[in-house]
Amino acid sequence: MPSNARIRPSERIDYDPIEGRRALQLPGGARVAVWLIVNIEEWSDSEPMPRTVLSPPAGGVPSPDVPNWAWHEYGNRVGFWRMLRVIDRHEIPAVLAVNGSAISAYPQITEAALQRRWEFMGHGFTQKNMQKVPDERLDIQRTRDAITAVVGKPPRGWLGPGLTETWETPDLLVEEGYAYVCDWVLDDQPTQLRTRTTPIVNVPYTQECNDVAMMLIQHHSAEEYRRRAADQFDQLLADARADDSARVMALVVHPYIMAAPHRLKYLDQALEYIRGHAEATFLTGEQIHDWYQGQTASE
Repeated sequence: MPSNARIRPSERIDYDPIEGRRALQLPGGARVAVWLIVNIEEWSDSEPMPRTVLSPPAGGVPSPDVPNWAWHEYGNRVGFWRMLRVIDRHEIPAVLAVNGSAISAYPQITEAALQRRWEFMGHGFTQKNMQKVPDERLDIQRTRDAITAVVGKPPRGWLGPGLTETWETPDLLVEEGYAYVCDWVLDDQPTQLRTRTTPIVNVPYTQECNDVAMMLIQHHSAEEYRRRAADQFDQLLADARADDSARVMALVVHPYIMAAPHRLKYLDQALEYIRGHAEATFLTGEQIHDWYQGQTASE
């Protein structure tokens, strides 16, 4: 395809129902691969907030927006460390979906993730819709380079801020060395997206087991996270058993949301529930990518 071709989302992937596909098998008798994504973002204190919890009394978009900036910043100052103790206790691998600018803005978080050998996944250079980024390729490059500088290798995965993409995002990701993306929440198994060069793998992400959707948009009480995670896992396990083909489940958390004092225990309980099943395995995004590529190499 020409480099300036405008590829519609439906042109990047064929309709391929999960019924009748070649079965995917996880090692060790597992049936559901679960990955935990911890989102670390830097919100500019001189621009409109990406999300708000408190509206200004007189309306409008105030600048600076101290209460909403501080609400988010609490997650990086306090919430992350509270959440980290829970993840450590469960001894599971996690993926840090991180803004490139957040690498240096929150060095202690970066170091904590490095010490635990978490996977670092690109999440935009700043927390801004990709459609609003002046130079998308440069944004992707800067994110890659910021992660490479601290990890020692480039990131393999990408999550757009708010799952946003332009017409070119998958093409640019491949051209800048990324192996997988997780913006396309349309399947319970990895899939391949066409680009103007070589395909890119889409690893299943979630809008449902995601604290942003549950707490900030749908306004559920905190215990909904545990209940929904357990219910989703149970159904995916049943699906995997029914056709003897593995499924992938994502758990998405943001420290300013799920690590609030009244919410964190429900993440803890969700992890405890899933870990209690022998047919669950916790993997990182790149591990899921590599497993899928190995399963489909002969196709």
